[in-house]
Amino acid sequence: MLNTRCAKPFDLLGWHPDKRGRGLVLRIWRPDASTVDVVDEITGKHYGLATGIAPGLFELTFPDISEPPAYHLQVTNAQHHQFFVNDPYQFASLCRTEPVIRQYWLHHTLGAHILSVTVSGHTYYGVMFRLYAPHARSISVIGSFNHWDGRLHQMASSQSGIWRLFVPDVKEGDLYKFELKDQNGQLLPHKADPFSVFAEQPPGNASIVYNPEKYEWQCEQWHQSQGVDRPVSIYEVHLGSWKKRKGSQLLSYCDLAQELVSYVKEMGFTHVEFLPLHEHPFNGSWGYQPVGLFAPTSRYGDPDELKALIDQFHEAGIGVILDWVPAHFPSDNHGLAYFDGSHLYEYADPHRGWHPDWQTHIYNYGSPSVRNFLISNALFWFERFRVDGLRVDAVASMLYLDYSRGEGEWEPNVLGGNEHLEAVQFIKELNETVYQNYPDAMMIAEESTSWPGVSMPTYDNGLGFGYKWNMGWMNDTLNYMTRYPEHRRYHHDQILFSMVYNYSEHFILPLSHDEVVHGKGTLLSRMPGDEWQQFANLRALYGYMFGHPGKKLLFMGAELGSRREWNHDDQLDWFLLGESEYSRGLNLMVKQLNVCYQSLPALWHSDYDPAGFQWLITDDDSQSVIAFSRHTFSDTPVVIICNFTPVVRQNYRLGVPEAGTWREVFNTDSSEFSGSGVMNPSLLVTEPLPIHHQLHSLCLTLPPLATVYLHLV
Repeated sequence: MLNTRCAKPFDLLGWHPDKRGRGLVLRIWRPDASTVDVVDEITGKHYGLATGIAPGLFELTFPDISEPPAYHLQVTNAQHHQFFVNDPYQFASLCRTEPVIRQYWLHHTLGAHILSVTVSGHTYYGVMFRLYAPHARSISVIGSFNHWDGRLHQMASSQSGIWRLFVPDVKEGDLYKFELKDQNGQLLPHKADPFSVFAEQPPGNASIVYNPEKYEWQCEQWHQSQGVDRPVSIYEVHLGSWKKRKGSQLLSYCDLAQELVSYVKEMGFTHVEFLPLHEHPFNGSWGYQPVGLFAPTSRYGDPDELKALIDQFHEAGIGVILDWVPAHFPSDNHGLAYFDGSHLYEYADPHRGWHPDWQTHIYNYGSPSVRNFLISNALFWFERFRVDGLRVDAVASMLYLDYSRGEGEWEPNVLGGNEHLEAVQFIKELNETVYQNYPDAMMIAEESTSWPGVSMPTYDNGLGFGYKWNMGWMNDTLNYMTRYPEHRRYHHDQILFSMVYNYSEHFILPLSHDEVVHGKGTLLSRMPGDEWQQFANLRALYGYMFGHPGKKLLFMGAELGSRREWNHDDQLDWFLLGESEYSRGLNLMVKQLNVCYQSLPALWHSDYDPAGFQWLITDDDSQSVIAFSRHTFSDTPVVIICNFTPVVRQNYRLGVPEAGTWREVFNTDSSEFSGSGVMNPSLLVTEPLPIHHQLHSLCLTLPPLATVYLHLV
């Protein structure tokens, strides 16, 4: 005990039968005390000074009693300061009882849990600390409540590998960490609680005791169908750089509940997606190097304030998706790496356990305890924060053993291939478990390869995600759009190719944060031409995107037309809305595009049904024009036609799928969007003139660098 190397403190401390048969003996551990007086908690009776029998160890005999009384300690230290404390080692039965562990709900048991315990008629309030560390020699809980002294609160081990100790009088807001020694008795860096639900900012990085169940949800009836036949338009947000107060002060969760919610609602998005909100020490990681998976970052406030933000989004009818990072974790000393003196969370072999690109550790997906930890965390965000979906980051890095590794830097699996079989099994188990518990959840994969069946059910040998980011569409489309219009005719296949594989997955079309960093510029700055043409190209791109099958995602700022790359330390260029008519026009267009998209079921109801799409024009490469129609059984079709050159095409004949009167319902070249204002008559009537494999056609004007939507009246 004196050297903090004890794994079974209750074998020595607390109540024990007197060896002489004279009642009970109470042994007390207070290495900071010179004297210890035992005081009855109910009557206030002083039982007397305990006898010091070894440094820090005191003993008092209670003759002729069989049931121990509730008590507290009156301690006098070497400086003659006197104080009262409750003895953590009087709760032996509580700490020796093996907790009930539910496989995918570890957070219900592990971590720091505020509770009350009644002993001999007196109720004690405090915190039960439980930590899984099967390879540790000894563990102490240290914190603001014991002056970070590892001698005072040494935890009890168990055969399950779960260490525990109930510490009375610890309260919400107290800071704590764990002090561990490895099997050789070597002191390890102080560790934060892997299951902490609240954490201190660097450099302290301590865990914070917090009650996660006190928040009263306001939007109790929130339930938005997340089916594939619903409109999904996602606004991707990094909370720290969306907007700031004067002096670069971060907006809090409470501020964002007012400003961000109203803005996203006004802009017409159906969902918001937060870049990772897990606690992370390095701002420059944007949250993608998390240390506290269960702790929402305290940069913006406490967990209940994040719940209030999510609540406000739900009140506004907006779904909330959280970026989730199970692919790797950083090597910060207070984190998971080499946690109990062993490779508890990561693969020991660096060929599997170390990520060369990010210089981070990789989870051991073959370990049941690690799989349960990660899946528990996924369920935690649905259960405690009521998120609507998780976007799983860097799935490709999980699937392949040779991801970012050269020859000799990886080892094949048992079948001789490069597939990471343990990670594949984990991903399937994750998705199955989430959907079993939350059938309406959105599980989204950021997966950049051609791995088959990412968004197919596991019973069809898929990975079980609900959606997959379409990185191929993004790359081909941006490659095409960043070319000068006169060159696009030679790359016409790029703008058509996405439909070749469109129905192999449930795709989301992402124009994400990854496209506006690392020297890529912004979407606007990558468009060719003068300022007018750049904005026209960008408007045409968005129009094409929202007409194309698949759900939509835009990173914050895409609606402003900034020329400055995203900087996580700064805010968006909001001043553009006051200074640039083109930015105001683009912002208005995105808003009206969201409205138009959601009002036309043909644009979203059959995203993943081949019957919901038909090419009309694919061969007009000389003029860089494409056209297609979108269909659904519940509404009339919509025709989308794109002119990717700055040339106005007069009297352009277009074959349409049905005869009748068509209306131009959206035009990215509208003058209210700061376009040139080349519009079509309010009504366009078909003629029985076959073209484009259609029996009927109509004649219209194609505005320059624009996308037009036509809807059958």
